[in-house]
Amino acid sequence: MAVSILPGTLDLLILKAVSLGPQHGYGVLLRIEQISRGHLMIEQGALYPALYRLETKGLIEAEWGVSENNRKAKFYTLSAAGRKRLAEELDGWHEFASGMNFALVARSAE
Repeated sequence: MAVSILPGTLDLLILKAVSLGPQHGYGVLLRIEQISRGHLMIEQGALYPALYRLETKGLIEAEWGVSENNRKAKFYTLSAAGRKRLAEELDGWHEFASGMNFALVARSAE
C-alpha cells in the first residue's frame, strides 16, 4: 500500500534517488518507488517542479541525453552542494525518526 509523503520530504527523496546514479525525470520517480519498495509513490505533477527547484538551487545538475526508449531527456546528477545537503538532511531525518520512534513506543506509567 502506497502512502503519501510528508511535506518537505520530496526534496530529500529526490536527492537520495539521484545520489544513486544519473537518472532522467521519470526514472527518478521510478527509483523512489523502487527504493521505497513500493511504499512511496510520487505524482509527476509534484516531481518536475521539485526537480526544477533543486536544479535552480544548484543541488542537482542536468544534462540532456537520450533515454532507454530513444527519447530526448534531461538526466540529473547530484552536485557537490547536493551531496552536502543530502548528508545534512539525512542527519536531520534520522534524528526526527529516532524521536518519533521513542514517542510512539512510550507506554503509560499506570
